[in-house]
Amino acid sequence: MEGAEAANLLGERGLGRPALFKTYRRRWFLLAAVCLLNCSNAMLWLTFAPVADKTAAYFHISLEMVNWLSIAYLLISIPFGLVATWVLDSMGLRCAVILSAWLNMTGSIIRVFSVLKFLNLGSQSYWYLFIGQCLCALAQPLIIFSPTKLAALWFPDHQRATANMIASMSNPLGILIANVLSPALVPEGKHIPLMLGVYAVPAVTACALATVGIHEKAPPTPPSASATNSTSQPFLTGLKMLLRNKAYIILAVCFGGGIGMFTCFSALLEQILCEKGYSNEFAGLTGALFTVCGLLGAFLLGLYVDRTRRFIESTKIFFCLSALASIVFAVTSRFRHQAVMLAITSSLFGFFGFAIYPVAMELAVECSYPVGEGTSTGLIFVASQIEGVILMVLLQALTVRVSEDPSSTCALDQDGALDWTTPVLVLAGLCSAMACFYVIFFHTDYKRLHAETSSGDLINAEDTATADVPEA
Repeated sequence: MEGAEAANLLGERGLGRPALFKTYRRRWFLLAAVCLLNCSNAMLWLTFAPVADKTAAYFHISLEMVNWLSIAYLLISIPFGLVATWVLDSMGLRCAVILSAWLNMTGSIIRVFSVLKFLNLGSQSYWYLFIGQCLCALAQPLIIFSPTKLAALWFPDHQRATANMIASMSNPLGILIANVLSPALVPEGKHIPLMLGVYAVPAVTACALATVGIHEKAPPTPPSASATNSTSQPFLTGLKMLLRNKAYIILAVCFGGGIGMFTCFSALLEQILCEKGYSNEFAGLTGALFTVCGLLGAFLLGLYVDRTRRFIESTKIFFCLSALASIVFAVTSRFRHQAVMLAITSSLFGFFGFAIYPVAMELAVECSYPVGEGTSTGLIFVASQIEGVILMVLLQALTVRVSEDPSSTCALDQDGALDWTTPVLVLAGLCSAMACFYVIFFHTDYKRLHAETSSGDLINAEDTATADVPEA
């Protein structure tokens, strides 16, 4: 950016002139609304994963059809992810959040229709459930892309990583709630209608907060130098810049794959463990520990990165440690009566793996600046969904059906349970391969931080020059 352009963009400051940057207290309300919406959408996504066997029995469908309720999120968000990046960077944060809130609420209500007895849907009840999931899936990209944009537009540079961490980690918080709440609400299949009603409440609340409380797509005065340039690149121009950015492509492939793996782990955990005799309640607890420790790791790493700006070093170390944890979990999950070890390894997998997510989203913006935040984070999300779909299909194809085992807790038909030994080992191997590839090949400059430093130096130089002008 040339000096004259930077001065024009950043404005002037001095005696009797308006403040250059400003923060607003209502940014915390916006953050809370996005967090609730993100949490609700994640709860709707994995409503059925912790109780997959009971869901299959209640609706008289196969486990594969239950898994498609989760896979639908991945498939739909691939094409709509590109639309969502355009909506966020072209139409603004307010439009994206309100649109996602209404899609999320409508989908949650349609899901409830599938269990209303007076409608007498019969075999059609599953398709109401599926349509509701599809509407919630349309909302997901808009919600997932919003945290980075919100942090860039409303928060100063020393709070960006923390704000992004809080908003981003509300998604795994929703996964945590689903893992704990679904088994608690559904001890038997007949309680599924209650579960669907309970999960609709946060969606309706989030929609009301977003619709009534969000009035602006950006603050009147930006909180930082980069916020003034947040939507500087047109969508297609930004997309072309990203596809030519080697560092960004490596980041998208590696962390897209990482997110896809965590998606598979969350969606399939109950099925992986039940064949070895672990209960749905233990699977829910394991998933809860996975997420709680992930939230803790993300919080600590977010604070560390906000202070040190060591994005690359942090992600490389945590990626490697999460790969090691995935290997230990893959081996341990193949044995019975290893509840303590499974809980520990799942906790470590979450602590190191989830912690990377918000930092990687910030790193995506740093290595692709001045491309808009919605586009830079959105393309990673689309990559993660594509890789997630491939992994879900691949892992299910690698399962082996075994004869019925009295110690198995899977509520399945006469065909017996599925053995997940090979798929889980493949998942751990892929995680390790991507970690190695990222550590060896990923290198980049922090372009946004450098741009802000240059802008600050320019303004300081102008102020010094103004102060040195002698009075007439």
